[in-house]
Amino acid sequence: MLISLGCRLDFHFPQPTPLIAMLTVHQSRFSDLLRQDGLVLAPGVPVEGYRDGFGNWCIRMVAPAGDFMLSTNGVFRDSGLPDPVAPEARQHEVQDLPFDTLVYLLGSRYCDTDLLSEQAWQIFDKGPTGWARVQAICDFVQAHVTFGYHHAKATRTASQTLAEGVGVCRDFAHLAIALCRCMNIPARYCTGYLSDIGEPLPHPTGDFAAWMEFYLDGQWHIFDPRNNAPRFARFLVARGRDAADVPLTQTFGSATMTGFRVWTEETDPKATASLATSPAPETLGIHLPTFTRLTRRKERKP
Repeated sequence: MLISLGCRLDFHFPQPTPLIAMLTVHQSRFSDLLRQDGLVLAPGVPVEGYRDGFGNWCIRMVAPAGDFMLSTNGVFRDSGLPDPVAPEARQHEVQDLPFDTLVYLLGSRYCDTDLLSEQAWQIFDKGPTGWARVQAICDFVQAHVTFGYHHAKATRTASQTLAEGVGVCRDFAHLAIALCRCMNIPARYCTGYLSDIGEPLPHPTGDFAAWMEFYLDGQWHIFDPRNNAPRFARFLVARGRDAADVPLTQTFGSATMTGFRVWTEETDPKATASLATSPAPETLGIHLPTFTRLTRRKERKP
C-alpha cells in the first residue's frame, strides 16, 4: 500500500529564535520513499542538517520574528502488514548484551528506573521472561493507566504516570520502557507517524505517536504500549532514551504554537503512479519565492 504522511506546525515568535526540528521520516525507511518528505519553511530561512548521537536527522535554523510555518508531505510504500511479533524471542543475560544496548538499561529524564525498580521486581520477577515479560509489562501499563489527550503534561515521568494513573501515548511508552529497563531488558523511546488503518471509525484527529523498541534475541523489536496490539503503517521519525532526546521541535526561546496538523493516510496508487518516475520538486532543487525546501544530502564517508 501507499501512505501519504506529513505535518504542518505553525508558530508565532516574538523575536528571532533558534529552533531544531526532527520532522522527516527516519533513514531506515528511505528505501520505501516515493515522494520525499522534505521540510518546507515559510518564510524561508537558512538551515543546517546534521545527525545527532542517536542517528536522528535534525535541522537547525533561526526562526524569524512573527509567524513561521514548518511542514512536510511525503509518500511511502508500506507492506500493509501489522507490526511483527516474535513470541519466542529470548531475553539476554546482562553480561551478554551488546555494548551499544547498555545505555538503554539506564534511567533517564522521564524513565526514572530508580523509583520503579523494587516494585518492578516484585511484580515481574516470578513471571515469564523474554517476549512474554514485555507483554506482561505492557498489560500492566494498560491496566493501570487511562489514556486521554486532556491528561497531557510535559513534565510527567514514568513513576508519576503510574502514581497518577493517567497519560498520553508518550507516558505509556515511558512507563513500559522504565519497567523493561528495571527487568534488564534494553528499551528505547520512538516517535513518529502511525496510521489508523484497521481501526474502528471515527478516527481521532491526527497526531504524532510514541512507542518503544526493546532488545531481545539479538535484535530490536517494536511494541506499542499505548495500543497494546500490532498496528499498521508505522513510520519512525526519531528514537532515543526518552522524549527528552527526540523533541519534534525544540525552540530556544519564547514561542506560541498557533496551528498543528498531522496526517498518515492510505493513498490511491493511481493518483501517485507518476511519483516513481517523476522527481519531486525537492529533488529538483526548486525553490518557491516564499518557501525553503530542505532535502537530505548524502553524507560524506570519513
